[in-house]
Formats: sequence, structure tokens, C-alpha cells
Amino acid sequence: MIVRILTEGQFNLPGAFIDDLNELDNQLVEVVAAEDQAAFERQLKAMLDLVREKGTPVPVDEIVESDLVLPEPDITLVEAEELFVGEGLLPG
Repeated sequence: MIVRILTEGQFNLPGAFIDDLNELDNQLVEVVAAEDQAAFERQLKAMLDLVREKGTPVPVDEIVESDLVLPEPDITLVEAEELFVGEGLLPG
């Protein structure tokens, strides 16, 4: 799965980590709904770190469509309230 982190680039994340990413996404929906700033920052960092650590950076000169776009690391809780609702970024 190709995952883009806004302001950072794309990563090729192996399918073995999709369930982990989905779990973090679901947790982010909950902490955003609860307006818990500290938990939001922790969960967002965990989600982005998973992609950075388990994914392989896609070369900048390689054009591939992203399957999933994650927000920039400095997104605010208020901005995130528009993204992390319902099923979050990853349905299912």
C-alpha cells in the first residue's frame, strides 16, 4: 500500500501492517471525538511512525498514486476533527 504523509512524501507500507495502521486510525477517531489533545498527539505520532519505520520511502522521482494520505505531523486537533470521523481514514 502506498501511503503519503503530507509534507514528507510517500512510503510503500507492506500489507502485513495494514491492520496495525487501521487500529491506530480507529483509536485516533476516538481521541479526536473526545477532544483529548495529549492522546491525539501520541496516536498521530504512533501512526506516522509506523509508516516511517515499517514502510520504504518511494523515490521522489517515481510517480505513483497514493492509496492513503495521512495528515502532516503538525496538524491540529481542530483540523483533525474533519478527517478522523466515522470510520476514519481507513474504512473497515
